[in-house]
Amino acid sequence: MVSELPPRSRRAWLMFMWVLIALPPTARAQSAFELLARGPELGGLDVPRATADGVAGEGTPPALASTALFAASEVTAAPGSDSRASASDAPVLGGADVASSAGESAPLSGAPSVMPAPHPAPPGADVLSPGQAPLPPLAPRPSFQVMPVAASVLPGLLFHGLGPWLAGDGHTAKRLFALEGTGLGLIGLGLVPIALTGASRRTIAPLYAVTLAGVSTFGISALANLYAVTSPAFDPGMPPLTLPPLELELGYQYVNDPAFDYSHFVSLGAQARFESLRLEGTARIAPGEGNTQVRLGGGYRLLGNPERALRGSDGSWLDAEAFGLFHRFPTEGFTVAGAEVGLRGRYAMVRVSPALAGSFAEVSLGASFQGYSYMGAVDDGNLHDQLLFTFGYGVWLGRGGPVRGDAMLYYDHRKDGFAGGSRSRAGGVVGSFGLRGRALLTEDWGVAADVQAGGAIVGRLSLIYAVGGEP
Repeated sequence: MVSELPPRSRRAWLMFMWVLIALPPTARAQSAFELLARGPELGGLDVPRATADGVAGEGTPPALASTALFAASEVTAAPGSDSRASASDAPVLGGADVASSAGESAPLSGAPSVMPAPHPAPPGADVLSPGQAPLPPLAPRPSFQVMPVAASVLPGLLFHGLGPWLAGDGHTAKRLFALEGTGLGLIGLGLVPIALTGASRRTIAPLYAVTLAGVSTFGISALANLYAVTSPAFDPGMPPLTLPPLELELGYQYVNDPAFDYSHFVSLGAQARFESLRLEGTARIAPGEGNTQVRLGGGYRLLGNPERALRGSDGSWLDAEAFGLFHRFPTEGFTVAGAEVGLRGRYAMVRVSPALAGSFAEVSLGASFQGYSYMGAVDDGNLHDQLLFTFGYGVWLGRGGPVRGDAMLYYDHRKDGFAGGSRSRAGGVVGSFGLRGRALLTEDWGVAADVQAGGAIVGRLSLIYAVGGEP
């Protein structure tokens, strides 16, 4: 039977067969691909050729780039090795694993056609596609060790970084030692002038802020020291890809305060998210005593991705916040009203060290201006202001699936809340310590909980309903 191929095609195929017979096995794949790439059947010279490092040249059509990469991987295979590469050995295209591009496995038999990932994934990040289950971390994780954990508690609370150092992580240990030293330096920078000036009212506010900044840095490094050696025992969480535009909250709050008669509260809350603006409001109402607290305000995103579009962010952000507060004490016969402004930021601790992936530090600084009304006109003696400061160390909950949220251990320097403040051994009054968490468990429903201990004990448990958004 006479071949129907045109003369040029027959010549190309004859040269291809000659290459397969005459050349050594390690060079056959490359030379054969060069000849076929120049032929009209594959587009002539428009088909890019694989480079020495296995990456297709610029302008490569997606459908043919995988063919070039397949040929390059055959050339670089060691003599005598199995040419059927596994998905984990697939060549890299644009910084992303071809076998995991778009969340699909690439067939390596025949002529594969693999589309590259639209955005290269950062090292150690999960590559997720819509509807795909969360993936485990790509980077290898160290094994859990008991001795570094014990050393992180004692004497690790005084020598931050000791736990990671015993675990063999010198990089993290150095960073935490540096954070601890910075915190101690800021504490000294604030306390020494306070002592020299006799805590003068003219300078106490900025010096107190510097001291609290040092305390927060010292506390965050201590908690990071413990997290770095315990995190190998579990998969770290990750920031949510997106949060719903509206969340409604209903729950119960209990307050154990010997100075007041109220104990049981109905807890109400709402939070609306826009492009860069967040509005929120809370209400705590004691049905029996009539004690009522209402707080309204919001925040504007200065740095970081908006909460409606967190995809691609490591979870770091900075907000400017403003709130109004009204608190009525009918049994005691007075009312508190005022306003507060401040900055609140969250910092992904993976930026400090990869061993701290899945955790974050949060700090806020502001001031409040309030007036107290005792069944009469407000005068200068009823006007007060106070420094607002909080810091905490938390973890993200969920890994790209329906569970989205966080939990945080924190300190709140505020003294006019339900938890109030407690007197320290040095004679001063400090704020309260607490643990809070908030998570959406499904597309529509979630829970929130908060426990605080200061001058009073406060506990709250709420049910969250999300309106709109996507899972």
